Amino acid sequence: DESNEQNPFLGLICVLLACCSSGFAGVYFEKILKQGRKVSLFVRNIQLSLFGMSLGLVGVVARDFEKVNSNGFFQGYNKVVWTVILVQAGSGFVIASVMKYADNILKGFATAISIILSSVISVYLFDFRITLLFFFGVVLVSMAVFLYGYKKKAKVEDPPSRGYTKVNTKPPVYRPQVPLLPGKGKHTV
Repeated sequence: DESNEQNPFLGLICVLLACCSSGFAGVYFEKILKQGRKVSLFVRNIQLSLFGMSLGLVGVVARDFEKVNSNGFFQGYNKVVWTVILVQAGSGFVIASVMKYADNILKGFATAISIILSSVISVYLFDFRITLLFFFGVVLVSMAVFLYGYKKKAKVEDPPSRGYTKVNTKPPVYRPQVPLLPGKGKHTV
């Protein structure tokens, strides 16, 4: 059956488009949070969730209107589903806080590190097998996080560059100033 065949090139193009659109969305979201009107994170999350809910409702009406109409909107919801909904809602507040007080790059690093930690925990909980490709990805993410946060420390003994001269680093000596004549200025002793 040809409909089940995979197309690696098409998959790669879709992943690249998803990465670009996600990156642009993250940068734009950061710009809105930092440069837009001063609105609280709570109000901003409500605005974003209304947009997301409206798109979700269009999908529900287009695909599952009959089921929702006959069985209700919350059919099949159980404790696990409600837990996932609450965790996702909480992560929305966390992501908004990160975007407001940090930046989009740190959010990307945090996401990558969380995937790595989740995978390591999955090894012990669910018998997840770490492949060589996954290990290579972990090394690349770790190196990227290190290089992003790395700041070269200047050596004290480095000579000044670009024609600057060395400044005298001796502490200043306190010399009291005493007036010479009343109203005629001050003289240093």
